[in-house]
Amino acid sequence: MWETRSVQITVLLPHDIAEQAEEVQKTDPEFLSRVVLYGLTRRSIYHQLRDRNRDQGSVDYSPPPAM
Repeated sequence: MWETRSVQITVLLPHDIAEQAEEVQKTDPEFLSRVVLYGLTRRSIYHQLRDRNRDQGSVDYSPPPAM
């Protein structure tokens, strides 16, 4: 698959969501890791497509809803 490495990420979340994230981190850290990977992958794909549209002079569509 991919070569991987660990990183430390700090995010500010609403209190109730932060509590849920902490609970998931304790009970199923692999799931939380996959969720973050999914979100970052979507963001990367969106930016690549947006940049490609700009280069081709296409209409710049609104960004997808925030995660």
